[in-house]
Amino acid sequence: MKTAKDPRHKIRRDAVKFLFAETFTKQGKSNELAKSVLKKLKKTDEKIKTAAPVWPLDKLNRIDLAILRLAIYELDYTQVPPKVVIDEAVELAKEYGSESSASFINGVLATIYKNEEV
Repeated sequence: MKTAKDPRHKIRRDAVKFLFAETFTKQGKSNELAKSVLKKLKKTDEKIKTAAPVWPLDKLNRIDLAILRLAIYELDYTQVPPKVVIDEAVELAKEYGSESSASFINGVLATIYKNEEV
C-alpha cells in the first residue's frame, strides 16, 4: 500500500477528497489535479456510463465516482502508466470506499483500458 508520505499518493488523496466534496456542493480551493479533473467531467462521466451501464452516475457511491473520475482523467490526459493509475485507484478505493469499491473500480477501469487498447 502507498504510504502517507508518498507525495504523488497524497496529491491523489487530496484530489479525491475535493472531488467527493464537490459532489455535494461547490468547493473553494483545490489542488491543480482536481481542477483539471473538473474541466474534463463531461468526457470522463461518459466513459463511466459506457463502462458501467448498469450503474447510473447518480446511483454510484460518491467516493467511487470521485476515484473513477480522477483515474479516468489520469488515463486520458497524463503520462502516468495505465497500470499505475489503476493500482492507485484501487488503493484509494480500499482506503476510502466500501468493501466492494476496490473490485468495482478495478472492473470499470479495466473495461475502459481494454476498450481504449483496441
